[in-house]
Amino acid sequence: MAVADPDVERAKEAVAGIDSVTVHQDPVAALDAPGVAAVLIASPGPAHEEALLAAFVRGLPVLCEKPMVPDSTGALRVVEAEARLGRRLAQIGFMRRYDAEYRRLKSLLDGGSLGRPLMLHCTHRNVSSPGHFTSAMLINSSVSHEIDAARWLLGQELTAVTVLRPTPSADAPEGLLDPQFALFETEAGALVDVEVFVNCGFGYQVRCEAVCERGSARIGAEHTMVVTTAGGAREEVAQDYLVRFADAYDREVQAWADAARRGEVTGPGVWDGYAASVVAEAGVRALESGGRVAVDLAPRPDLYAGLSR
Repeated sequence: MAVADPDVERAKEAVAGIDSVTVHQDPVAALDAPGVAAVLIASPGPAHEEALLAAFVRGLPVLCEKPMVPDSTGALRVVEAEARLGRRLAQIGFMRRYDAEYRRLKSLLDGGSLGRPLMLHCTHRNVSSPGHFTSAMLINSSVSHEIDAARWLLGQELTAVTVLRPTPSADAPEGLLDPQFALFETEAGALVDVEVFVNCGFGYQVRCEAVCERGSARIGAEHTMVVTTAGGAREEVAQDYLVRFADAYDREVQAWADAARRGEVTGPGVWDGYAASVVAEAGVRALESGGRVAVDLAPRPDLYAGLSR
């Protein structure tokens, strides 16, 4: 086992007490450490491409946190590199696909009992945003989750995006366009809207409602403790994503590890990572221009024909 981090001392503290672990500053050196048979990449997005390509050269299965590669040009290079291998090696960390509620909604939509999906209404709220957060990051960091979830739930590519901007909340940091309202069009004519509000102040909320020809289905209602006392009731509201999605992260990593042991790769792949980057870039352009921006995807290699379907 090997760990790589620019802060070597911090890495040593993280693995203290675990036998047979080597610590490296260079991630490529960690890939070449004795006994390394699989790779988990959890570094900042700009560092992902180099690590992914290095893992591909070594034939190592990878779980890479999203965004796979922040810019679509680099993301396409990753797609092309894996396609040249002729087999999948990378799973991308869109963990909502492993959330129990999202999986039930996916199963329901795939079953067809509600008819063709017409619209998805999505909500993504955070208590507050980090100090480095920019207006573009509401799209390419936060809404990127909804971009992948919509593609997966509907089994369709997103083809265009428009971003509307209400007057920013008084609680948003100066200069941050928060909240935003993104509207995505799909290749089969469905619409997906996303309200993203990263300084709502009161809680972490992620919701999704699918409106179909013969019914609708909604997920994301808080399943938390309700305390009733002194003539009133109080319901807890989650304050961060770890409360809402802790189980999804666990299932994601376990599914990847189990598949790697079998010599397989499952779950969202590099095409999904690339598509999310392209759509997010179009969303940022729509935010900046105030107009509708088309999504321009490269041809999909045959290796990824079944992904997101």
